[in-house]
Amino acid sequence: MSRPESTGHASLFYNAKEARKYDSSSRMVGIQREITERAIELLRLPSPSPREGGAPGFVLDVGCGSGLSGQVLEEHGHVWVGCDVSRDMLNMANERIEEKREASQNGDDSSSDDDEDESMEQHDGPKRRPEPSPGDLLHHDMGTGLPFRPATFDGCISISALQWLCYSNSKDQIPRRRLVRFFSSLYKVLRRGARAVLQFYPETSEHAILISECAARVGFAGGIVVDYPNSTKAKKHYLVLSFERAYKAPAGLTGAEGALLNPRREGVRVADKDPRKADRRIGNGGKGAAPKKKKGGGKTKEWILHKKESQRKRGKETRKDTKYTGRKRPARF
Repeated sequence: MSRPESTGHASLFYNAKEARKYDSSSRMVGIQREITERAIELLRLPSPSPREGGAPGFVLDVGCGSGLSGQVLEEHGHVWVGCDVSRDMLNMANERIEEKREASQNGDDSSSDDDEDESMEQHDGPKRRPEPSPGDLLHHDMGTGLPFRPATFDGCISISALQWLCYSNSKDQIPRRRLVRFFSSLYKVLRRGARAVLQFYPETSEHAILISECAARVGFAGGIVVDYPNSTKAKKHYLVLSFERAYKAPAGLTGAEGALLNPRREGVRVADKDPRKADRRIGNGGKGAAPKKKKGGGKTKEWILHKKESQRKRGKETRKDTKYTGRKRPARF
């Protein structure tokens, strides 16, 4: 199955049909919410609660799509501006914003029961109208740079969009130039002390390295946080950027750090794709690599034991090792 990024421009892939399908899928909505929650956690914005003396953060959502991530930002009490290259996706997001705006104007809160509302009116005064959506939308290609004033935003998030800049759909689209242009503009529009958390799906480790190098080139510090690095489905990459030169990206959810700043040089770097490979190189001086099969394609006992051990680490059910494991079978009659 080919990746969406390799099929063409994002505005063509996310047409009206695909946008509606994306926004109505409970699975996609759940994944987007989980990733956005994690991105907000890594962003570490001050609490917007007035009781704690805070104020809502002004957050930029790059590649906002149908506004699913913006909805999570609203729930956390922040004001947001989303930009996306797909008009059909923005139409879906605009529908959500308009529905909330109309509900606030009409004072219609469909989430509460009428009987409960009447009892609350008697004890707590008149029913409180739902607030309009604090979000706004912009049709824009992030690869051309962000068209905002300097030092505008308190933070930036991006969910499943950054990897699109690693692909070229025409001769004038050079991935490295588009990435540098994007990160340069992001560096300008963020306030000093702000952070950016950009979740993405790299097709190869080269894409992750390219993104990290371009972010470091414009002056960002930080690194790539990898959650669940040993899982095929749950693995997520988060590029966490900061203006602080001494900043180190936090560890992934499994406790193993993804890609952190190299203390010997400034900027962003990417750690080994598989930590187990690094452990083998470090622990044995380059030796101790995974056993190989025989020349004829046969499986040696060492190869079978190594394969079963790898499956156990991934949580798969594997038969116990016995004296018959890897034993050569007699020839068939």
